[in-house]
Amino acid sequence: MHPFRQAVEDRDEAAIEALLAEDVVFTSPVAFSPYAGKAITAAILRGVIRVCEDFTYVREIADPDGRDHALVFTATVGGREIQGCDFLHFDEEGKIDDFMVMVRPLSAAKALAEAMGAQFDRIATEAAGVAGAAGAAGVA
Repeated sequence: MHPFRQAVEDRDEAAIEALLAEDVVFTSPVAFSPYAGKAITAAILRGVIRVCEDFTYVREIADPDGRDHALVFTATVGGREIQGCDFLHFDEEGKIDDFMVMVRPLSAAKALAEAMGAQFDRIATEAAGVAGAAGAAGVA
């Protein structure tokens, strides 16, 4: 089992964040523009953990060199069953530098958009707090 899959299934937010590259780009299934950076991506993933019930990976697909993974999942959001796939690319250090999510059906994608929209002020605050703390420590 891939370490990212294990971290998500364990709902281990620290382990998930540790697997993200500083320059990770997250492409959401419900937002037009991608999000760049570890702080916002980690905050979004924490939001996903809060809104998704019964999240389970049902299939793991990897390329032979191990740099690309597709993790197929099911979950429930707002009473709607959702199916989706996390497409992950790993950099030379084994960190996720590209993270794209696709989901279906449309009714579940709409439920996800609504649930994540309700989380977004918290997500933005969490991301700004992490980025601000890193900047204050001279790490940014």
